[in-house]
Amino acid sequence: MSSETPESPLQPTLGERAIDTATDVSRTITEVSDGLRAAADRLSDAIASSRRPGGALATVSAVTREAPLASLFVAFLLGVAVARRR
Repeated sequence: MSSETPESPLQPTLGERAIDTATDVSRTITEVSDGLRAAADRLSDAIASSRRPGGALATVSAVTREAPLASLFVAFLLGVAVARRR
């Protein structure tokens, strides 16, 4: 009697399992990459719309140009407040 058990044709070999795993990882990376690309596009659109006249970034930019030291002070206080919360 032989101690070797013949491989069942229904079970995948080690190479097939490695290929399946690599394919799954490749699909996952592609999905994550597509999601990040879509998020970056939405963020770019939001920034572009905020930079239009009357938008939040346009207002902050104008205030910073007019009073740079005051803006720096406000940014510093905001940074201290955020750092203290942690």
